[in-house]
Amino acid sequence: MFRQLYTALTSENTLDQAFEDLTAMLEHGEWMFARANDVLYSTVPADEVRQPLYDRDRAINELERSIRRKVLRHLTVNPGHDVAICLALMSVAKDAERIGDYCKNVFEVGSLYSEGFHVPRYQGPLDGMAEQMGRMFGMMVSATRDSDEAKARQVLSMARGIRAQGDHLIEELFKDDQQVAFHEAVAYSLLARHYKRVASHLANIATAVVGQLEDLDFYHEEGDEAE
Repeated sequence: MFRQLYTALTSENTLDQAFEDLTAMLEHGEWMFARANDVLYSTVPADEVRQPLYDRDRAINELERSIRRKVLRHLTVNPGHDVAICLALMSVAKDAERIGDYCKNVFEVGSLYSEGFHVPRYQGPLDGMAEQMGRMFGMMVSATRDSDEAKARQVLSMARGIRAQGDHLIEELFKDDQQVAFHEAVAYSLLARHYKRVASHLANIATAVVGQLEDLDFYHEEGDEAE
């Protein structure tokens, strides 16, 4: 789909820039996710990251507004032209904006919970999820910039695995009859949910890249709020 999108946009400078804005949103999200996890693992202090991270989030929000303005301008000047592509672009821009919010949520867990993680059966899977998602961001930036459908399909496959891991982890926390410190259990459950959300929004963008426009906004699990 993004090959078609890119072809359509290169003849229209305003929308071409909107497409570049989307890639920039994902690059900001990639940076935010990495820094939020640095704080979570106590490799950098929260105070060092807080302001730059929130500045990036504001940049993401402004880029989403910029995409919306450019799309509306294009549709005003060219009524009826590229409507499906424009709607898809606005939809995935919202996904990229929500990724920034969930990266802030991961940062907040790291900044508020400082007692450490001591239960390998939960921490191990979360470490694996974070590592996979770091790779997913890089693949998604490349897939969006280059209309690389193969990388987008990899993101979709990885996202399915992360969602399943997150569901399993939360279920195990509820069933766990061994003692887990309350605040530590809360941190595990929040991280599982935040990672799942980021993965779902990356997957929705990947859905657009592979051209499944009819599936946009349906990747999120049944019962999830539209965010």
